[in-house]
Amino acid sequence: MKIALVSPEIVPFAKTGGLADVAGALPKALAKLGMEVVVVMPRYKSVDEKKFGLVRHVKKVSAFMDDRRVEAGIFEGRLPGGVKAYFLDVPEYYWRDQLYGTPQGDFPDNAERFMYFAKAVPELLKAVEFRPDIVHVNDWQSGLVPLYLKEFYKDDPFFEGTGTILTVHNLGYQGVFWAEDMHLTGLGWEYFTPETLEFYGKINVMKAGLLYSDIINTVSKTYSKEIQTEQYGYGLEGVLKVRSDDLYGIVNGIDYDEWDPTKDKDLYHDFGTGDVKGKETNKKALKADLGLAAGKKPLFGIITRLADQKGLDILSEAMDEMLAMDLQFVLLGTGEEKYHKLYTSIAKKRPKQVSVTIGFDNKLAKRIYAGSDVFLMPSAYEPCGLGQLISLRYGTVPLVRKTGGLADTVKNFSPKTGAGNGFVFTDYTKKALLKAVRAAVAMYEDKKAWKALVTGAMSEDHSWDSSAREYIKLYNKAVATARQRVKTAA
Repeated sequence: MKIALVSPEIVPFAKTGGLADVAGALPKALAKLGMEVVVVMPRYKSVDEKKFGLVRHVKKVSAFMDDRRVEAGIFEGRLPGGVKAYFLDVPEYYWRDQLYGTPQGDFPDNAERFMYFAKAVPELLKAVEFRPDIVHVNDWQSGLVPLYLKEFYKDDPFFEGTGTILTVHNLGYQGVFWAEDMHLTGLGWEYFTPETLEFYGKINVMKAGLLYSDIINTVSKTYSKEIQTEQYGYGLEGVLKVRSDDLYGIVNGIDYDEWDPTKDKDLYHDFGTGDVKGKETNKKALKADLGLAAGKKPLFGIITRLADQKGLDILSEAMDEMLAMDLQFVLLGTGEEKYHKLYTSIAKKRPKQVSVTIGFDNKLAKRIYAGSDVFLMPSAYEPCGLGQLISLRYGTVPLVRKTGGLADTVKNFSPKTGAGNGFVFTDYTKKALLKAVRAAVAMYEDKKAWKALVTGAMSEDHSWDSSAREYIKLYNKAVATARQRVKTAA
């Protein structure tokens, strides 16, 4: 099977969130299972020609934006592991320090940037002569690709029988633009209706993807159900209910080549399953580096975007009572200014108990995963979450709210039966969070039970292999749908 995975960001080339991790790891897993895969993304400023060994393709592609033809160069590179990567090179659109915007807000031309991306993807695939069985698009930035394939290329033999699948990584981001941008789509106003792109008087690009993809999936089974409700649907729950028979959930995996505590050079000391002493060595070194007091207090870590969605509001309310429990706390992340100020002030008042690093540091992140005892994810909603999967791999016990992928991957631990791998709370309240924190602190004092919990966590398999096999099943469904469409039209 030939698969073209289209994403606005892919590790190691560009990243703002978990989407990039998925788009970098899933193709490698698919290739290991015998699939022929290429990935396609814009060439941002971060995609350095020399650093990534890119080669300029002999062909170029172009697409109309209103009455202007915009030309794009094509660069070719490789993902770690060998999967081909193609980059659309349009400096006026993508040669910027950030992908989607600055701290002051989104780029004002994002509609044009990513509508062009969607138009150019099919042309790129033709230029490099990769005739896909499946075009797998991700989030709103590539959400128009399925529509264009069905409407603009329905009579093109190159894409005959090509199936499409849209993965929704976070429905909170939909690509909503002014109706006045409709001319940029290349579509007539007959597509601006409640049954197509129109969304409360505006254009909704995610909606286009939901309506025109053969198959839709989200990054966990629970989230696929949640987004069909008013609470999590962000206005698209009705569309998702209509497509419910074609809507699936596959929990993400993590790249076990990248996340491997037995050979991770970023750690102070490598360690394996059940090696509690090796993990303790990392904890001691991390605390020393961050200026935290020595000792055997439980260390709670969090690596996150500092936003309400990630549970920072209820965590902030709970901080005083948490810190009174004789635990230590380390935070790494960036986001809303109010949280920058709040947590920085807490760290200044309690420098031996709290460490806060505003920003992102990949080496420090790995050391927090390895050196913490408990990893916090008190999210209001979480489509999948990768932090809990990485923390399990590094023997750090996740403490999560029961939502989305967190509900699918973390279960309350029972020392009596040995079942479970973490601590889970349900109500999105300070009270419920504190109850789970108290349970974790109490369990930490039982060294035998804690060792069993850590060892069990590290023994779990959250690699991409099983998830990739589930994706192949969905690809087959999408191809069958596409071929039936061709047969019906004949």
